[in-house]
Amino acid sequence: MSIPAEQKALFLLQHAGPYEIRSVPNHTLEAGEVLVRVEVEAAGLNPTDWKTRFTELSMALGGNYPARQGQDVVGTIVQLGEGVTAFAVGDKVFHQGSYSNKLAGFQQYTAVSADLVALVPKNLSADQTASIPLALMTAAAGFYQPTRSLGSGAGVIPFWQDNDRGKYAGRPIFIFGGSSSVGQYAIQLAQLGGFSPIITTGSVKYTDLLKSLGATHIIDRTLPLSQLPAEVQKITSTPITFVYDAISDVETQNTGYDILAPSGVLAIVLLDGVDKAKKTAGKEVTVVFGTPHYDDARALGVDMYKRITGWFESGVLKPTEVEYVPGGLKAIPDAQERVRTGTVGARKLIVHPQETV
Repeated sequence: MSIPAEQKALFLLQHAGPYEIRSVPNHTLEAGEVLVRVEVEAAGLNPTDWKTRFTELSMALGGNYPARQGQDVVGTIVQLGEGVTAFAVGDKVFHQGSYSNKLAGFQQYTAVSADLVALVPKNLSADQTASIPLALMTAAAGFYQPTRSLGSGAGVIPFWQDNDRGKYAGRPIFIFGGSSSVGQYAIQLAQLGGFSPIITTGSVKYTDLLKSLGATHIIDRTLPLSQLPAEVQKITSTPITFVYDAISDVETQNTGYDILAPSGVLAIVLLDGVDKAKKTAGKEVTVVFGTPHYDDARALGVDMYKRITGWFESGVLKPTEVEYVPGGLKAIPDAQERVRTGTVGARKLIVHPQETV
């Protein structure tokens, strides 16, 4: 398979700055890596893209501009590094991107460690598969990573261990943002763990979707946050010891903390904005790092990528809905604005980097 010496990549030129497509040298593989052609099979857009562009989350880029972004990658393996035996050239695969030059999804080729790659499920399209990597890993890290203050989760035992999917039966959970990509996977992981009731916020128009994923109670997202704790108490009198906030603005974080019982864990996906004056000993706030490329989460990522294809092929997990946006890398800035302004709904936008001319 012919591999070009150069490829096109989308660069963020500076904090809150414009994007520019540039031709750059293609990647050189190290042992254990595979080179993935991010072709008509797809790259997904996520809220983290605009947040690392415009907000304090730009710290994730390390000040290294021009920067490459893109967290969801689907493509074809075109080259194998030394020692790679689990895959073959021509395999259709997916992986999570990152902010390094090799891993970022907003380019035509990526290079990634083979143990963090999985085959595209036979029952899913490439676009559907592009909805999986970041959102599922962010949900999973929030559930399964041990509890610390940063880069951690609630310490829930993974559903695939010991084949015990009901180990948290009778334990309620509250999830902010059930119709978001992360929220949809959080609902599914909660159901697989046996949590009940599974209470989430969402638009009433997504009630059927959220219930199909496992939510037992949907609270209208337009309800004033000040009324949420009382609304939750109407549903269950059992203390809620796990709140997953897939939105994580300051208001939802503080409301989630109010809902949380003593000795509980609030998992958030942005920087900690809980009012310091209300924090009490025993109620943990943990900031989730939704990436297997973070050292402490790598073991979880490798464990998941061994199984992830089978979960979707067997129907254990369901992907989120997607919307294809034509135009290749050139389409990303406008599509990103739709994500930023919240007009996408309960689906993920997908571009095809190889359409870039």
